[in-house]
Amino acid sequence: MPNQKIRYISATLQTTSIHPSAIISPAAVIGQNVKIGPFTVIDGPASIGDDVNIDGHVLIRGRCTIGARSQIGWGSVIGADPQDLGFDPQTDSGVILGENNRLREYVTIHRATVPNANTIIGNDNFIMTGVHLGHDVVMGSHNILANNILVAGHVVFGDRCVVGGASVFHQFVRIGDYAMVQGMSGLSLDVPPYCLAYEINRLASLNAIGLKRGGFSPEQRSEIKEAFRLLLNGGNREAALKEAETRTWGAAAALLVEAVRHPSKKGILTCVRHPEPPATNNR
Repeated sequence: MPNQKIRYISATLQTTSIHPSAIISPAAVIGQNVKIGPFTVIDGPASIGDDVNIDGHVLIRGRCTIGARSQIGWGSVIGADPQDLGFDPQTDSGVILGENNRLREYVTIHRATVPNANTIIGNDNFIMTGVHLGHDVVMGSHNILANNILVAGHVVFGDRCVVGGASVFHQFVRIGDYAMVQGMSGLSLDVPPYCLAYEINRLASLNAIGLKRGGFSPEQRSEIKEAFRLLLNGGNREAALKEAETRTWGAAAALLVEAVRHPSKKGILTCVRHPEPPATNNR
C-alpha cells in the first residue's frame, strides 16, 4: 500500500521525485518539485512546500509544515515528541519551518508542549550538522548555527544571530538580534541584541563588525554603543534604566534598551568589572 500511494503522488505531481523506499502518510500534502530520499518517513498530516529537498533517512512526524525551497539533511528528525517527562503524547502540537531553510545532517527539532502550539523556525536559517532545537523554541530569520549546538526548550532567537559550534543554551533564555556567540559557550542568561557572548555567561562587547555588515548607519551604531555603555557596563542597572528613560532612542538602540528593561525570567548578561590587579613590589 505505501508503494501504491507513492506512485500515485508521483503520477499526480509530475515534477516530484519520491524514492520507492520512502513511506508517505496519506494525510501528508506534498508540493510541486519536491525530492524525497531513500527510507525517509513522513508520518502524519505534514505539509511539504514546493521545491523542498528531503534527503534520506529523515523522519517528519505529526503536524509539521516545511516551507518552500527548504533542504532537510540526512537523518534529520522534525516533529518528534518533546524531551519533557510531563509531556502527554496525545497533545496536538507541531513544528513550523519557514521558507529557504537549510538543515544539514542529523538536525532534530521537537514539537511544542502546549496544545495547538508550535515550535517555530523562521526563514533563511542555516542550521548545521547535529543541532538540536528543543520544544517550543521560537527562532527568527537569517540565523547561522554551527555544528552540535544544543538549544533547550522555550529558547527565543532573534534575527541574524551567529552561534559557534558546540554551544549550549539553557531553557527560556533569549538571544537578541545580531548577537554572536563563541563556540563551546554555555548560556543560561539572555544574550542582549548586537552583543558578543563567550565561555560561561560572559559578555564581551558589541558585535561591531556584525552591525557594520548589517547595514546600520554610523549614527545608529553610535547610539547602540551609547546604550551598551549605559546599560551593560557592569554598573548599577536600576540607575542606568532610569537614565535611559530620560533619553529618546532610535528604533535600533531602543531594541537593546527594551531587552535590558524586560529580560526573560533567567536574567540578562552584563559585562563584569574586574578588579584592578594588586600592586607588585618590584624591588
